[in-house]
Amino acid sequence: MFPPESEFVNVARIRKAHGRRGEVAAEILTDFADRFEAGQWLWIAGPQPPQRLLVEHSWFHKGRAILKFEGIEDMTAAESLRGHDLQIPRSERRPTPAGAVYISDLIGCAVLEEGENLGTVEALDGTGGVALLRVVGPEGELLIPFAQEICTGWDMENREVRVRLPEGLRQLRTKQTSARQRMVRRADRQPGLSGRDRLRRTDDD
Repeated sequence: MFPPESEFVNVARIRKAHGRRGEVAAEILTDFADRFEAGQWLWIAGPQPPQRLLVEHSWFHKGRAILKFEGIEDMTAAESLRGHDLQIPRSERRPTPAGAVYISDLIGCAVLEEGENLGTVEALDGTGGVALLRVVGPEGELLIPFAQEICTGWDMENREVRVRLPEGLRQLRTKQTSARQRMVRRADRQPGLSGRDRLRRTDDD
């Protein structure tokens, strides 16, 4: 029996064929490069039923993983994988170190400030600096910096993130909506952060 789609997280996205021998170039969406070592199994998103691919060999070039899978022997077969996400079951993720959380675990969490529910995390938006929690609640949308002085803690068992918002942040909804629209226009150039096999600390930038 195959795990349901919601039980997978993305570790890479195949961008193109590489050469003529069945290799592909993939954008890395994980903090754990050993996911791509020879002998590792990866699931490819899209085909029904789900398909597993065995890594024969891999190497890295210009920030991307060059992967050769068993059974993918030529450029035509490699091109058929273009645009697909490579995934692992959520159950195979590594334990989180102290002070870190998986990006995908933040999605769906309630955001609380002194007991007040501000809304639910819908996404973690990358902006080139500090990531932003996109929180949707009864008063609209908030973009909250995922920074240590603002996001003071989280409880993954109860699906909660605790925050201490700086003065005036709630009044920035109009400007934040404009920023969000710019991010949406960039969506075709970069995958979302939500399903990645990446850890995030509140002091990351």
